[in-house]
Amino acid sequence: MSSLRNCVPRPAHKERSQPQARKKFGLLEKHKDYVIRAKAYHKKQDTLKILRQKAAFKNPDEFNFKMINSKTDGGNHRPKDEVNKYSAEELMIMKTQDIGYVFQKWQSEKNKIDKLTSSLQCTEGQSSRRHVYHAEDREEARELETESRSKSDISARGIPREIKKKMDRSYRDLEGRKSRAKGLEKLYVDMSMQKELQKKGRKRKLREDEILNPNGKPVYKWRADRKR
Repeated sequence: MSSLRNCVPRPAHKERSQPQARKKFGLLEKHKDYVIRAKAYHKKQDTLKILRQKAAFKNPDEFNFKMINSKTDGGNHRPKDEVNKYSAEELMIMKTQDIGYVFQKWQSEKNKIDKLTSSLQCTEGQSSRRHVYHAEDREEARELETESRSKSDISARGIPREIKKKMDRSYRDLEGRKSRAKGLEKLYVDMSMQKELQKKGRKRKLREDEILNPNGKPVYKWRADRKR
């Protein structure tokens, strides 16, 4: 009997929309929308009630760590400056961890660049390995160059449009990864320099006339210490 009841078509109950005269008030609120709005309202009211009770029963003489870790500035509580929060050893450990993470991301980008470059070369019909041809004279060198160019043109002409779009997208991705790897390399070198400067030992920054090949980057020289 239940299966026969399911075979009979039932009318679709449609919800009433907002009347044309009340379109400026937005969508017509249904009962389920009212339930969500009412629950959110009562949740906020319960939170305010709990906060009022805490404020009413608060002991003003109770000790709190904010009393010694903050100061009042114009009636507003502000935390004190934590200049010496970490020791030199802790700062060195954190700096080492940061450098290791940057180095790992740099190596990962380099591996992805190599993999993407080899796949693009294989797609274009080129080998990832470089072939070196030796010519006896200039005439033979020109013939080899012309032959290699004609092979590359034929391979590029036979690529379908969809594959060419994917290749263009891959080339843009390759350029982005190269710029990202270059930035990570620069960041790794700068962080390594900062870490070395934090170590013990007398050092000084060299002047422009003392550097053999100046490139605009600071160069430091450490004083040689005699090891015991």
